[in-house]
Amino acid sequence: MKYILVHGGVISGVGKGIISSSIGTLMKSIGLRVTAIKIDPYINIDAGTFNPYEHGETYVLNDGGECDLDLGNYERFIGLSLTKDNNITTGKMYSEVIQKERNGDYLGKTVQIIPHVTDHIMNTVERVAKLPTDGTNLEPEVCIIELGGTIGDIESMPFVEAFRQFEFKIGKENFMNLHVSLVPTPGSGEQKTKPIQNSVRTLRGQGLSPDMIVCRCKLALEDSTKRKISQFCSVSVDQVISVHDVGSIYRVPLILHEQKVTKFIRERLQLPKYVGSKNTLKKWRALAIKSEKSFKEVTIAFVGKYIQLEDAYVSVIKALKHSALAINRKLVIKFIDSEDLQNEAKLGHPARYYEAFQKLCSADGILVPGGFGTRGTEGKITAINWAREHKIPFLGICLGMQLAVVEFARNVMGLEGANSAEFDPQTKHPVIISMPEHHTGVMGGTMRCGQRTTIFKDKDCVMFKMYGKQEKISERHRHRYEVNPDFVQEIAAQGLKFVGEDVDGERMEIIELKDHPFFVGLQAHPEFESRPLKPSPPYLGLLLASIKKLENYLTNGCNLNTDVIGDDSDEEYLREEDFSKLMLDDDRQSSASRRASAVSASPASSETE
Repeated sequence: MKYILVHGGVISGVGKGIISSSIGTLMKSIGLRVTAIKIDPYINIDAGTFNPYEHGETYVLNDGGECDLDLGNYERFIGLSLTKDNNITTGKMYSEVIQKERNGDYLGKTVQIIPHVTDHIMNTVERVAKLPTDGTNLEPEVCIIELGGTIGDIESMPFVEAFRQFEFKIGKENFMNLHVSLVPTPGSGEQKTKPIQNSVRTLRGQGLSPDMIVCRCKLALEDSTKRKISQFCSVSVDQVISVHDVGSIYRVPLILHEQKVTKFIRERLQLPKYVGSKNTLKKWRALAIKSEKSFKEVTIAFVGKYIQLEDAYVSVIKALKHSALAINRKLVIKFIDSEDLQNEAKLGHPARYYEAFQKLCSADGILVPGGFGTRGTEGKITAINWAREHKIPFLGICLGMQLAVVEFARNVMGLEGANSAEFDPQTKHPVIISMPEHHTGVMGGTMRCGQRTTIFKDKDCVMFKMYGKQEKISERHRHRYEVNPDFVQEIAAQGLKFVGEDVDGERMEIIELKDHPFFVGLQAHPEFESRPLKPSPPYLGLLLASIKKLENYLTNGCNLNTDVIGDDSDEEYLREEDFSKLMLDDDRQSSASRRASAVSASPASSETE
């Protein structure tokens, strides 16, 4: 097993997750089986109880693990299927060590950070690294480990010490350190290297030395900056990698590959010389080109309550972007704070109220994502009502689906005060109720989480066709409330159909409204299964309906082609011959960039030149 440890310096959020995912993509492109581990130094056992403003979204895995959003990056980029064990936290390590002490495993010894916690970290990493992640049941060959936070944080010190010992234990030829740090550019425009020097000095002071330094910067690193970092951080110039801001994250694996990162890692870790697959990187180049090209726009009104931080909905946004790429459209998201749509907001903040409604009215489609708590729910119901009455394509996810049922019960069925028991326990019409087995009085790890099967009971529905006419589908869930079975028949009789149920027929999974261009709700979170080259069917359906191409797509056998998403009069549709030319031009630019890089790194060049 080969290990690549990725850590960061200067600031958090410097891009370690994307770098780690891109390294994994490069390793996979040369034929290696890859796995990934994310280490979060916080005391929480998992990310399940986080406020989204604190740490972004909680990403859900197939086995129900609630984890850091970076595991979503790994799954989307590298094509993995990870488990809750692939997310290691300080809380998890300490609780397991304490439990072992309670069980008498340490035979009366004084339990300490070193060696007991550090040993447990090393053993856990070795065990998790061997878990198959690509569906082949074969042990991975390379493990990418991302250490969260910033080098120097007191929380991460036990992990840094554990990896110092781990490198010595398994041998330097099996362990590589990759340090990601910021090279700021103040108002003067000069690239400053002092922060990265201090970061590397701190790293070395804790016993780890970087084999490669990835520099995050606004513009590509200047040659003089590279040489300065090389000199003061004791690495060669070709070990200083520039990752500047680009138009698409799909460019990052290409940027790394063009700077011979793949070759360096292969030599540094003595990896076998597999025949690399150029197709993998070609696909990434194609995605980058499509994401950077200007297409016709499709506008989605995104009605949520954590909109100030996009990371709170990162998987939903990614799913929308994947679908937009698939249909050659430029995605424009109009974020709307759901509280601004509530009636009381009209009195207190009329400008915000009218601005929110203007965004809602001008959108091609409306999306209401999942969430918890009563704040902003009435505003979401207002948005759903607008979508239903004005026949605007609508997609409701988890809470969004539940509130669609509430809106229908109130405004179509006339059930005054209908609500979810989560928000109004005293309502006379509790159309949404809790699942008792998931209300144990404990908040963490008690929701209905992970992959669950849905059976289509109505074959004449949009979602059945969008999922390729599969009778059973599996999507990931995360909820404690469900549609009240006592109201199902009455609601369905009025036109809101429950087209998908769980395997026992007890829980309603998918709703659709008849005689509407697209009005769909899912109890599941299909965004977690969306991939750049395989968009999620519900999100794809929303965008197709928003550009008025859904009927074409369904009648053409669910194939995305010119007949569906473009025609002769559509000048902005990207045809195959145009795309081939763009690919060729992009390859030429990359080749020129590589030649320029090779010249600047040659011994003949000097700072005076």
